Amino acid sequence: MTENRKVLITECADEKGLVSRITKVCFENNLNILSNNEFVDKENNRFFMRTELDGDFDEQLLLTELSAQLPEHALQRLVRLGKKRIAVMVTKEAHCLGELLVKSYYGALNAEIVAIVSNHNVLQELANKFEVPFHFIDHNSVDRVEHEEQLLECLAQYRFDYIILAKYMRVLTEKFLRQYRDQVINIHHSFLPAFVGAKPYHQAYQRGVKIIGATAHFVNEDLDQGPIINQDIAHVDHSYSPQDMARVGRGIEESVLTHAVHKVLEEKVIVYGNKTVVFD
Repeated sequence: MTENRKVLITECADEKGLVSRITKVCFENNLNILSNNEFVDKENNRFFMRTELDGDFDEQLLLTELSAQLPEHALQRLVRLGKKRIAVMVTKEAHCLGELLVKSYYGALNAEIVAIVSNHNVLQELANKFEVPFHFIDHNSVDRVEHEEQLLECLAQYRFDYIILAKYMRVLTEKFLRQYRDQVINIHHSFLPAFVGAKPYHQAYQRGVKIIGATAHFVNEDLDQGPIINQDIAHVDHSYSPQDMARVGRGIEESVLTHAVHKVLEEKVIVYGNKTVVFD
């Protein structure tokens, strides 16, 4: 038996009465529903629901009773709410890392940063201020495969729920991503799918855009093509240089990334295909 708040995530083919059936089983198990959100993808006839539960209950019994009320091949999982553990990977830029460290330290982000890993050592002083272990793994003296092996070996020392790429400016291989499927979150400094890859602010300047943005997304094998979690924009004009755009963009990157990480930590993001459902 357990006595913690849990989130029940349900994904299945859509049909009438699903909300009623799920909540009835929860009621019969003497559970209090603290919040409930649902979404139907009508194009694919897919139903998604997030149910926050409170009470003392047998998890396996609940899932068994629920499965009897749902369509065939339904997916359900129970996840404990509480502080998660994250590892952060960075290169040289401090703004996104600093935002995560401050919010974690003061409790605005319900996460413990267990380690910071970087291919440069310029942010070690910042990590030291928050007493977070910092690992510098130089990419200059080794090839890409060996460097990534060293990264994996380093990360294997720690137990964590997610890896946050807080301006980590190297492409991860399929081997790395297979090991951490749907666990790697990146901040990209453009409003994807526009301006993928390197130097998006320079690309935006060359195109004369009037809006720039940032995108937080799960990382997959396709460069900057993973499921999008959060995005935001700022307006610019013809007078902005690439450097001006980057200055404005840094503030957007911080807020977009931390908001996305918060949603993921609160179990409010469901990945399906190459898209996400993100509940309020």
